[in-house]
Amino acid sequence: MHIPLLVKLLILLFLAWLDVYAYQATKTLLKQKDRRFAKWVKWVYLAQGIVMFGLSTYLFFVQRGTVSFMFLLSIVFMSYAAKLLAVLFVFLDDIRRVLIWFFQGRKRRYEKRVERGQKMPRSKFLARSAVAVATLPVVTMSFGIVKGAYDYRVRRRRVYLPNLPKAFEGMKVAQLSDIHSGSFFDKTAVQGGIDLLHAEKPDVIFFTGDLVNNQTKEVSDYMDMFSKLKADFGVYSTLGNHDYGDYMQWSSHAAKRNNLEDMIKVHERMGWRLLMNENETLKTGTDQIAVIGVENWGAGRFAKYGQLDKAAMGAEGDVKLLLSHDPSHWDAQVRSQQPDIDLMFAGHTHGMQLGVEIGDWRWSPSKYMYKQWADLYKEGNQYLYVNRGYGFLGFPGRIGILPEITVLELTSRPLA
Repeated sequence: MHIPLLVKLLILLFLAWLDVYAYQATKTLLKQKDRRFAKWVKWVYLAQGIVMFGLSTYLFFVQRGTVSFMFLLSIVFMSYAAKLLAVLFVFLDDIRRVLIWFFQGRKRRYEKRVERGQKMPRSKFLARSAVAVATLPVVTMSFGIVKGAYDYRVRRRRVYLPNLPKAFEGMKVAQLSDIHSGSFFDKTAVQGGIDLLHAEKPDVIFFTGDLVNNQTKEVSDYMDMFSKLKADFGVYSTLGNHDYGDYMQWSSHAAKRNNLEDMIKVHERMGWRLLMNENETLKTGTDQIAVIGVENWGAGRFAKYGQLDKAAMGAEGDVKLLLSHDPSHWDAQVRSQQPDIDLMFAGHTHGMQLGVEIGDWRWSPSKYMYKQWADLYKEGNQYLYVNRGYGFLGFPGRIGILPEITVLELTSRPLA
């Protein structure tokens, strides 16, 4: 994704302004401190400001999606998120100062109160509040990186499909999505999640796209690990928007095309059946169900490589399961064009890797972008399951919305 030079300059100017403005809170707190200590703190602040601004500039001109990029980006983001919160408090104090200056009589009354021994001037109170609040994103995001990134959760659901053939009663479908292998920095932890999936002993495994961030080579160190995923009916997969290499600049069209060809070969080498606008039939005796896979199709600005009609053509089975990366596909095409698709599996949203889940109640900023952004949805006789993602992108962690391994049990018996 190309960012215009003017936009880069405007972002850098804003970050520089944040540094200068946040410094005002620091100066206010240092007014009554030892001069030597105050000078030392000022130099430390100046040094980190230069480093953060330098890193921000550097990140605009390096390859995005690598582990080192994600790590540096998280440091820069934490730094400026903290400063932004601090600036809000300093800005409030500046507004207060302007009002006091405007209403001179109010200013004199304020000064008299301070002289009579007010415990803490408002400026210092707001400055201290700014520093205290600024620590919140640093602490929270650090926790999300250390604890949340690999805190895999197995989420089990039962789905009632009245037409499910008897031979498939109780079938366990495991789903992974959004692995983003280029972001991983702990192979042992990743293996721990795979072990959790194996322990579920699924009958079939679905992967619904985004194996990498940008380039197929990102998955090289994890191919052996993911190739060990096994199930009686095999592993079926489809591509996500990040698997096409659309978000980076390539040296040529041929290089980008070769990257996609390599991606297809990787799925094959791992033993995954990649469905590119096509379908396959799972059979047990005379009973059968269809597994349909489309290439990425997303509403709005996202690429629309998927061809649903082509993918579903000739699909045979009393029940039809669809693998489609982007949940927006469900409302946009699937429900209206293919009403006989019983259950669609998707991912893509990551639940924005940020939110709150308490029992069946959940909230994330993702809900303002996607009508269906996590877990199980039903409209009429059709279902959609949106996996929260196995990996992470951008911020190398998760806060509240944890990485997921989905296990759906299919049944023809009405749920109590």
